[in-house]
Amino acid sequence: MDGLSRNRRLAAVAALALGGVAVGLTEFVAMGLLPDIARGLLPQRYAQSPSDAVARAGWMITAYALGVVVGAPLIAALSARLPRKKLVLGLLVLFAVGTVASATAPTFDLVLVARFVAALPHGAYFGAAGLLAAALLGPGNEARGFAAVLSGLTVSNVVGVPLITRLGQEAGWRTAYLVIAGVFLLTLLAVLAVVPEVAAAVDSSPAAELRALRTRQVWLVAATGAVGFAGFFAVNTYIAPVTTDVAGLAAATVPWALVAVGLGMTVGNALGGWLADRDLRRSMIVGFVSMIVSITVFGLVASNPVGLFVGAFLVGATSLYLGPVLQARLITVAPGAQLMGAAMNQSAMNIANSLGAALGSVAIAAGFGYLAPAWVGVLLAVLGLGLAGVSVTVERRSRTPEPIAVAS
Repeated sequence: MDGLSRNRRLAAVAALALGGVAVGLTEFVAMGLLPDIARGLLPQRYAQSPSDAVARAGWMITAYALGVVVGAPLIAALSARLPRKKLVLGLLVLFAVGTVASATAPTFDLVLVARFVAALPHGAYFGAAGLLAAALLGPGNEARGFAAVLSGLTVSNVVGVPLITRLGQEAGWRTAYLVIAGVFLLTLLAVLAVVPEVAAAVDSSPAAELRALRTRQVWLVAATGAVGFAGFFAVNTYIAPVTTDVAGLAAATVPWALVAVGLGMTVGNALGGWLADRDLRRSMIVGFVSMIVSITVFGLVASNPVGLFVGAFLVGATSLYLGPVLQARLITVAPGAQLMGAAMNQSAMNIANSLGAALGSVAIAAGFGYLAPAWVGVLLAVLGLGLAGVSVTVERRSRTPEPIAVAS
């Protein structure tokens, strides 16, 4: 890495972040298009009960999340000795194929299968791309390396998701997913052009990666993210019906609500990456406390149009603040298994996605209204804070893990 110019490093990190943009699109666009997807794939159910059909369509998000949960540790273990660039390129191909299948599958059940397949490379991508970015940025910048790749998610939510959501509303949700597949192909070309080869860690092997799963703290931190971060997804999954049915705004306003979430995510991600490299444990506790407050505010004020946008920004900011924090935390507690630690965080985030979307769906289907998921989110964030406190307490009573140096 020493022979690379600063501009080449930045270009390489930007190419990896572009992959984050594409992943953000394929993951989050469904949230703004749920009513359109429900109307297109479940027409009879939608005609009888729009809210029931939207709740059913929410299982697309759950299927994607479950794909991440399965794919992240599996691919991390199997690809431990692969050079990082080759791994990233293979994952981008799988993303593109799965996203095209999502756009072209003729039935709701087949779309669910396609979303599951499209999600398999998600966790491994953020793990491998994050490690690449950290190596490019140099020692001591592990959390900022992951924040750089995660910044693609925030850019996606500020610009890409609203634009693709609007495109999906006008031209159809299938067209939206075809465009997303194109972004994956563009990323593949960019990575081929500017990202240097980086070998896997010298001591990396499937067995070494799998040994991380024996570590109690790995499971405890993963559970912290899976439960606590579900609070964000309980809110964000149903942002479209909250905007139209609760705040009383037009469907064309939904992309702007997503912009508010994305702007918050941008701020939170940058702040979390910077602070996590300074005091990781404190950053985790502060993040969960802030998330609890922000989701509570959203639940109280989202029925007002101004309150909706303010609340959406705060929820996005406090949630993505935790993204690089939890990523760095899992790598720290998974000695000798960087890729598994990074991938496990993505599994945890998408268990959170699945859990938040599913529990929100249950609350809506039970007749509590579209704001009910916010109160589900508060409870989940409180549970996450409790688990974070347990993790910190357990670690303080034992030997503190040494920071893991990213291979260069």
